[in-house]
Amino acid sequence: MDFSQTVTQALRDGITARQLTLENQLQNLTNIGQLCGEAIANGNKILLCGNGGSAADAQHLAAELLIRLRPNLTRQTLPAIALAMDTSTLTACGNDLGFDVIFERMVEALGKPGDVLIGITTSGKSPNVNKAFIKAKELGITTVGFLGKNGGPAQEFCEYIFNAQTEVTARIQELHITAGHIVMELVEEYLIGKGIIKKQ
Repeated sequence: MDFSQTVTQALRDGITARQLTLENQLQNLTNIGQLCGEAIANGNKILLCGNGGSAADAQHLAAELLIRLRPNLTRQTLPAIALAMDTSTLTACGNDLGFDVIFERMVEALGKPGDVLIGITTSGKSPNVNKAFIKAKELGITTVGFLGKNGGPAQEFCEYIFNAQTEVTARIQELHITAGHIVMELVEEYLIGKGIIKKQ
């Protein structure tokens, strides 16, 4: 079988989506990066959540802050928590209270005013992510949505938005991790500029 057409289309779609991001999302990414940098500089932390592949993205991006993004930069750790990592808490909450409140409960327990919650959802329709946004806003936590397609209901609850402008879920996920890497790089640059990151 010849899969070249499938491969070519996927790559072209990815290029188109990135071009749209460059044209339309530059300021949004800059704002999100500065927001997260300022939060950490002020002694706050970044919370991240999502389902499935978006949960993996949340863990990936938290690791970039906790460890480091760039291999040529050795620095102190930065505070970040991926909310989908604790299987005991997730399954207890899902079983006892409902899957739709798993992230809301953790935001309530772990978040404080001035923190930032990054919720990752390709459709903007994930009830547990949207409930986490609502709880975060109640607690004075700034809400950032990594969304896709038309943004979905999540737009209503997000103060800052990166929207991947494609209808294909796989391409949205690829853009989310790209955008996340850019944001984390901006965080490092911001904190270096403020003298908070000490190169080791």
